[in-house]
Amino acid sequence: MAVSPSSRARRRRTARAGALAVVLTASVLATSPALADDDPSSSQSAGPTGGAKPTVVLVHGAFADASGWNDVVERLQGQGYQVVAPPNPLRGVLSDSTYVASVLKSIKGPIVLAGHSYGGAVISQAAAGNKNVKALVYVSAFMPDVGENPATLSTKFKGSDLGTALRPVPYTDGTGSGTDLYIQNDKFHAVFAADLPEGQTRIMAVEQRPVAQAGFGQNATKAAWKTIPSWFIVAKNDKAIAPDLERFEAKRAKSHTVEIDSSHVAMMSHPDVVTDQILDAARTTAGAPR
Repeated sequence: MAVSPSSRARRRRTARAGALAVVLTASVLATSPALADDDPSSSQSAGPTGGAKPTVVLVHGAFADASGWNDVVERLQGQGYQVVAPPNPLRGVLSDSTYVASVLKSIKGPIVLAGHSYGGAVISQAAAGNKNVKALVYVSAFMPDVGENPATLSTKFKGSDLGTALRPVPYTDGTGSGTDLYIQNDKFHAVFAADLPEGQTRIMAVEQRPVAQAGFGQNATKAAWKTIPSWFIVAKNDKAIAPDLERFEAKRAKSHTVEIDSSHVAMMSHPDVVTDQILDAARTTAGAPR
């Protein structure tokens, strides 16, 4: 059947429009950021054995916030790892671990979970029953067994000056009242971060986040380190948690352990060592040689 000139023209215009749409779509895909890169639940790039790289979740402790992990986050991202550093509510081991556990459930694929200080007690509880958590990393941290709590563990060994440095402050909120614990500003440097510049620790003292006194004494009901491989960084110059307590916890859990000349905030003063231990945990649990 003969095709009229006007029909041929319409077909040419339609073909050109289709080709233009393909070019524009390809251009947008090439220049737009990958949305999955910002989604901690998205699939990861290949790990050392061809599987997915784990997402690294970093949980801060008392008297601090997630910014304490900044240098570690930068290094992990430089190695191609997805990182999540959620806010720890610091209201109590049981409620805080419930919150962190909900964050973990939102992440697809394997997880390496690290906790600093009081955050160690939180991750021990939060990881229990989550099959995606492949490794636990403790950084100068509490690592309670079932029935233990950070308050009682603090008295188990000598070497901590935290008890005499605390400042209790009553609070009232929408759910009730209680007492928050802060580190006295003039003792913050010596007790918490003696190997950081004093100018930096003066700011940290002012911006510290308190822990609820009642929550600090809540007993752990789970101990994920009994079934999940663990790594432990002992800070030999720690004045917030006694180094001998850290050694005791690491030995009890049969953790892969390193000791460093560090204050309590090892992830800030020795970010390379902390990052190396997290990477070791990630690679080992992925099946690659350590």
